[in-house]
Amino acid sequence: MSTSKASLKKRAVEELKAYWLIVLYLVVLFGSFTVYRRLITAETDDPYLHYGVALVEALVIAKVLLIGRLLGFSRRYEDRALIVPVLYKSVFFGMLVVLFGVLERLIQGWFHKEDLVAVLANIASIGRNELAARLLILVVTFIPFFAFGELSRVIGMQRLTGMFFSSHPEHGVHASGDGRP
Repeated sequence: MSTSKASLKKRAVEELKAYWLIVLYLVVLFGSFTVYRRLITAETDDPYLHYGVALVEALVIAKVLLIGRLLGFSRRYEDRALIVPVLYKSVFFGMLVVLFGVLERLIQGWFHKEDLVAVLANIASIGRNELAARLLILVVTFIPFFAFGELSRVIGMQRLTGMFFSSHPEHGVHASGDGRP
C-alpha cells in the first residue's frame, strides 16, 4: 500500500511539474503576443491592457493539454515518424483548446443567466477570422512544444535536457554538433 501511495505521489509531482512547465511556455508566448498587440495598438492611441489574460489563458490551456494527455488523446500516431504525431497533436490540441473556449463562453452565459441565443451571438461576434487566427496561433505554438515532447519520449527527458543544458560528451552531443559522442 505504501508503494502505491509513493507511486501516486511521484506521479502527482511529475504532473504538477509538467503543468507548470507548460504554463511557463505558454505565458512567455502569449505574453509576447500581448506585448506585440499593445505596441501595435499604441500607434493608434488605443489602450490595450490585457496582460493578465496571457496568464489565465496559459493556466487554462495547460490544464486542457494535461486532461487530453490523461484521456489518451495524445497517443495516436506515436509509432510513425516524429513529424506525424507532432503535427497531429498540434492540430488536435489547437482545435480542442478552441472548442474549450467556446464551451467556456457557453458556461459563462449560463452562469450569468443569459439566453442561448445571446451567448451564441456573443461567440459569433468573435468572427470566424478571429477564431481561425487563434487556431493558427495555437497550432504554430504547439509545434515546438510537441516536438520537444516527442523527442523526450523517444530519447528520454534526461538525455534531452542534458543535450540542451550540458556540454558533456556523455549526453550524446559532440562539440561539432553532429551528434557523435
